[in-house]
Amino acid sequence: MTDMRNEMASEYLTTVQVAGLLNQAAGTLRYWRHEGIGPKSFKLGRSVRYRRADIEAWVTEQYEATAVGGTEAEASGLSPNGLRTAA
Repeated sequence: MTDMRNEMASEYLTTVQVAGLLNQAAGTLRYWRHEGIGPKSFKLGRSVRYRRADIEAWVTEQYEATAVGGTEAEASGLSPNGLRTAA
């Protein structure tokens, strides 16, 4: 029983735990939930919980949507400062 409880505790996170992982204020997560943005969350009784997998997926989505630079810029012939390189 204790193993199952520990496994669930690490799988389903509180708002405060997620805030710590994302380095955001808990109030920010509450606001995001109110606005329907941010990572998926659900109610477990009267408490809000987040699945760890949903947090990881949301962070990946944010990365994919907002990342700049890197190999794609290099492949397009742009230098790190955004200027075209000599051909």
